[in-house]
Amino acid sequence: MDWDKLRIFHAVADAGSLTHAGDTLHLSQSAVSRQIRALEESLGTTLFHRHARGLILTEQGELLFEATSSMARKLEGASARIRDSEEHVFGELKVTTTVGFGTLWLAPRLVKLYEKYPDLKIDLMLEERVLDLPMREADVAIRMKEPSQSDLIRRRLLNIRMRLYATQEYLDHAGTPQGIADLIPHRLICQKANQPQVAAGARLVQELMSQNITSTLTVNNYLGVLQGVLANVGIGVLPDYLTADNPRLVRVLPDVESGEVPVFLAYPEELRQTRRVAAFRDFVLEEIQAYRRQQSENGTA
Repeated sequence: MDWDKLRIFHAVADAGSLTHAGDTLHLSQSAVSRQIRALEESLGTTLFHRHARGLILTEQGELLFEATSSMARKLEGASARIRDSEEHVFGELKVTTTVGFGTLWLAPRLVKLYEKYPDLKIDLMLEERVLDLPMREADVAIRMKEPSQSDLIRRRLLNIRMRLYATQEYLDHAGTPQGIADLIPHRLICQKANQPQVAAGARLVQELMSQNITSTLTVNNYLGVLQGVLANVGIGVLPDYLTADNPRLVRVLPDVESGEVPVFLAYPEELRQTRRVAAFRDFVLEEIQAYRRQQSENGTA
């Protein structure tokens, strides 16, 4: 089977258009069309249904696209390993994690990684949706639960809990709750229980809301919750890893917290030897160790 024709087929299937595939491949539409027809003739089957709005893969085309996608991922991994030298780490690394952890813990620390590897390009994708690592939607993930795919390398980084925090200024003005029922006159800042978040955090929010708290501020990410707390708007439900970088946070009701949430670093087996992945993994582990030391010294672990 002609490798060049397979490359062109993969580009067309991925783009859903001869024109867009041609732009990517720097070929004319007619040249792309000829290669697809030749591939279909060599296989004795039709690979695309042709519609006015574009191309749709046939059942046979889906099978071939699955095979070329697997080939593309393996070639990309091999290319990355070849490009990476023992001394030099460079190129793009796609990292995915949650909005809260990525914005509030990871991003502020990346300057240290760039200082060590100035030619590295990080594509940081922050969303609650779990991206598919084996399908290479991302290279590395930091997730708030253990990955389910068997072909991933995973490393447990730490356990976190959702807890209640306020500023001392707020507590001096509004009073410090001594029990969960004392939260009723305070303003609770949190994510809604039905918003995408870790289950343990949602359960804690549900428990707090059952106290019939009269005033709330709900925000769809922890960055907004943190800003509300630091602005003395009320008492917020926040992950405990924030205390390392926010000394103004004062814990409220030490007996009230969520269950443990495990945090995992994961990446595909095929990227095990990739220098970019190894550099990022080692950086995160070093930062976690520094975070743990700081928590231990502050007595907040």
